[in-house]
Amino acid sequence: MSPYPPLSQITVEELAKKLTQRDHELQLIDVREFHEVEIAYIQGFEILPLSQATQWSEEINTRFNPEIETLVICHHGMRSAQMCYWLLNKGFTNVKNVLGGIDAYSLKVDPSIPQY
Repeated sequence: MSPYPPLSQITVEELAKKLTQRDHELQLIDVREFHEVEIAYIQGFEILPLSQATQWSEEINTRFNPEIETLVICHHGMRSAQMCYWLLNKGFTNVKNVLGGIDAYSLKVDPSIPQY
């Protein structure tokens, strides 16, 4: 049994719909490394590599609004889940993990995004 409460999640299909509709404000965070982003990237995501958290963590509440829907992505969904829990700990109230990450997005939504 996990010591953490269940995370809110969003499918890659739901993400694609939100990216095209943009009917409300969204914050998009990609926690992959820069070398990964060079291979595959979804327009609009801010890059905050998890490995560099010490460099950006102090300004998270000034760069992002804790009340606005925040979607977090990585390669497969593990690092983004870590980031979601961290954001919730920092007082963010509407955080969602992108299930399957950019890999699933490439497979199910946009095959023009390279897999790695």
